[in-house]
Amino acid sequence: MTQEDDFPIDDRVNAWVPHGRFVLRGAADGPLSDLSFAVKDIFDVAGHPTGAGNPAWLATHPVPTRSSPVVERLLEAGATMMGKVLTDELAYSLHGDNAHYGAPINARAPGRVTGGSSSGSAAAVAAGLVDFALGTDTGGSTRIPASYCGLWGLRTTHGLLSAEGMVPLHPSYDTVTWLAHDARTFSRVGTELLPSSGFWPSRLLEFDDASALADPIFDLPMRCARRTLESLVGTDIQPARASQGSSLEAWRQVYVTTGAHEGWKVHGAWIAANRPAFGAAIEGRWRAASQVSDEAAAAAGKQAAAIRSRVRALVGSDAVVVLPSAASVAPLRDADPAEVDAVRMRTMAITCIAGLAGLPQVSIPMESPDGQPVGISLIGPAGSDLALIRIAQRVWQARRLVPAPMA
Repeated sequence: MTQEDDFPIDDRVNAWVPHGRFVLRGAADGPLSDLSFAVKDIFDVAGHPTGAGNPAWLATHPVPTRSSPVVERLLEAGATMMGKVLTDELAYSLHGDNAHYGAPINARAPGRVTGGSSSGSAAAVAAGLVDFALGTDTGGSTRIPASYCGLWGLRTTHGLLSAEGMVPLHPSYDTVTWLAHDARTFSRVGTELLPSSGFWPSRLLEFDDASALADPIFDLPMRCARRTLESLVGTDIQPARASQGSSLEAWRQVYVTTGAHEGWKVHGAWIAANRPAFGAAIEGRWRAASQVSDEAAAAAGKQAAAIRSRVRALVGSDAVVVLPSAASVAPLRDADPAEVDAVRMRTMAITCIAGLAGLPQVSIPMESPDGQPVGISLIGPAGSDLALIRIAQRVWQARRLVPAPMA
């Protein structure tokens, strides 16, 4: 392990937290021994503090004596850990701007946000400072930065990877994830972390209500993904409405209500006792979370269970769903807050589908016609994560070989 003054990375994108400048060498003979990675600062690393994006959390929690099992697995596989990177406070945002530590820089789209809450993870990978980075995804905290920063990202099947040694936000939705700058690295990490799967789809779906929420800039990348998938699988994509009889905006509110209630159950006592300073938007979310009644949460919980059953029935054991990873390109860093919030709500209405269903979703890095990063996603059955990565790789590799239809 090196000391802070020996830290070998020039953090030109403001990705690292002040207490995260250290190096842990992985096993010399491991299959990932040629790779480096950073860790979102909500994962425990033995002997190093966990800050969760907030100085009060850092000051009131002991230095962990055990590492997250996922961190341990990566070190055992040979990857070298290059410290800990920024997160939005307690991971309760999708924007990527931390009131205490600043906003990381999006090297793929300068002048635009990275997205959050895995903001430092995305910034470090997009700048090429590490090969991959551990993140988390609750409401979209990996899929959105992946889309904004032109990266590979996976929301894993809920519960597939251990959340032990990780600061929770909404336990019913929290997942362990990672981001990578290239398909091969992304797949190699998946091979080490995920169980094998022989899944291959026989049906292809597109959730029209999700696609309708995305800006027109996604149209051409979506067409390319559709055509490529149809060529690979040998069947046409069938349109479907995920929220039949309801709306994705209503689903988003179900997610918000159930998640907020859980989050307050987890962190409310600490917040009340320590009165931490939060950024304005996150302060507002915790205030709202404190006011969600048990009755409202129970009613939303029943709706969440019905949504989970519906989406899982649509996907079954044999389908892949294609949809945009977000509703827009990364917002400008100086964009009007009201506009940013409107985009956030549209994006969450897309990302809540896999979250409520507990299903895996991989975001494939693509480009808009004017060269901006956008993500196109695939959702698959529970446990199909590794196979879904392999399918996504083939989509990405063949995307330029199968021409999109004329507009």
